[in-house]
Amino acid sequence: MKRARFHAAALLLLVVTGALAQPTVRRVTTLDAVRQFPGYFHLQPVLVRGELADAGERVMLRSDEHEMRVLLNGTRRLSGAVEVRAQVIDVGRLERTDPRVADYRNTDEDHWPRPGEELILSATSISAAQPSSSASVRALALEPWKFEGQTVTLVGQFRGRNLFGDLPDAPGRTRYDFVLKAADAAVWVTGLRSRGKDFDLNVDRRADTGRWLEISGVVSHQRGLVSIEAKKLVAANAPTLTPEPEEAVTPAMPPEPVNVIFSTPTEGETDVATDTTIRVQFSRSIDPATLKGHIRIGYFTSESPERQPQPPSMEVQTSYDPASRALHLKFSRPLERFRTLRLELLEGIKAFDGAPVRPWRLTFSVGG
Repeated sequence: MKRARFHAAALLLLVVTGALAQPTVRRVTTLDAVRQFPGYFHLQPVLVRGELADAGERVMLRSDEHEMRVLLNGTRRLSGAVEVRAQVIDVGRLERTDPRVADYRNTDEDHWPRPGEELILSATSISAAQPSSSASVRALALEPWKFEGQTVTLVGQFRGRNLFGDLPDAPGRTRYDFVLKAADAAVWVTGLRSRGKDFDLNVDRRADTGRWLEISGVVSHQRGLVSIEAKKLVAANAPTLTPEPEEAVTPAMPPEPVNVIFSTPTEGETDVATDTTIRVQFSRSIDPATLKGHIRIGYFTSESPERQPQPPSMEVQTSYDPASRALHLKFSRPLERFRTLRLELLEGIKAFDGAPVRPWRLTFSVGG
């Protein structure tokens, strides 16, 4: 929160300095999740499990009643259960001339898929899948249907309320839901607050992340999201993990920019309440650290500054909700009646995969 005084024609710069986005990491997931959240997985390296099958001239990966086309790219094809490391490509988000879809064959030359309509896996390697001997975060992330309704015990790192964008969306069951991660796999935990003997972890504070927890609860799998309805939660020691060698990922062009898809108030809205809270929702999860220095808001007018009365100081509190991908701006005092406000999201805000957020502007008028 910052306090600043400015003329009516000026805008208030809320915060300063930015931050670098985190590097792209491979995500252990399912075909169902990729189909549910194509924008999140587009151009991301993933690991998915299933069986390869032919469908005419195409090779498909099939798993739990879902299937997706695979571009083998010279990788060795195996029979039986396999793990496919690949880059997800949402064909409709690319141009026909993009080299990443050079091997894509469209039966209808006059129709190019819409975003989310045609998803493919551009494979970097295929290996035989080893059956899971017991429940783990990775086993649930790969094949949640095998554990649906079962009571399991998992050990993983506390990651807050998806503060690092490990998962594409949130179950939204309680305000205490949090992500549990182990290596390159993650699941949601619901039902209990993240606290116990000698610890009380805040789902919205990055400083609390990294703590190892042991969770016991019932597995649920809905909308491509895997969650544990926790019945018991205790502190745990970090297990000894054998790092898995990384596969080479096909060099990707810069990821697709993130858009603002919704706001309240809306652009050009009039008669907005003086006690309004501005809410801005993004198409994908963003890195909240990059908001700093890239938000401006203030009263706006086209009249010359010398003709303007100086408005009172303004206090604005900003917060970001990873679960809903929404930025909230709350004013400490009622807005001036019959005035016009302008909010600007400046260049420099980024998603967790480094994608830029397109600059955006909102202008609205306060009512009486």
